[in-house]
Amino acid sequence: MSERIDYNHVAPAGAKALGGVYGYVMQSGLPATLVTLVYLRVSQINNCAYCLDMHMRDLLKGGVKIEKLALVQAWAEAGNLFDERERAALAWAETVTRVAETNVPDDAYRAARKVFNERELVDLTIAISLMNAYNRMSISFRKTPQAVLENAA
Repeated sequence: MSERIDYNHVAPAGAKALGGVYGYVMQSGLPATLVTLVYLRVSQINNCAYCLDMHMRDLLKGGVKIEKLALVQAWAEAGNLFDERERAALAWAETVTRVAETNVPDDAYRAARKVFNERELVDLTIAISLMNAYNRMSISFRKTPQAVLENAA
């Protein structure tokens, strides 16, 4: 797999705009680990190798245990390994990412609102939307994961 287009180079203003949204999310008050777990889950759903590699590395650097990361995809069956807010965020990420299939049902919204206030839920949805955009950019233009680059060296 080789990179098709370096979108950061070709459209730096667009990349900067996405980076601005990322900066907003990171200062939103949502815990960075929670946001990054959501980024990882969205990237799993979308099969984005570049983002999976990056967010896995970020979470490991942040001290999240590999046992927890191994179960992100099956978080609903992982018992108390994920706390209430993490479970709610991952569930919301799944239904929002699969919006064409789910239409984000009322019960999913009510479940998320039990755990997140309005501002948090909007910020979380911005984060989910951003990661879906990044996944689509990385997949479309074949951004090479760091692990692949390291393996080639």
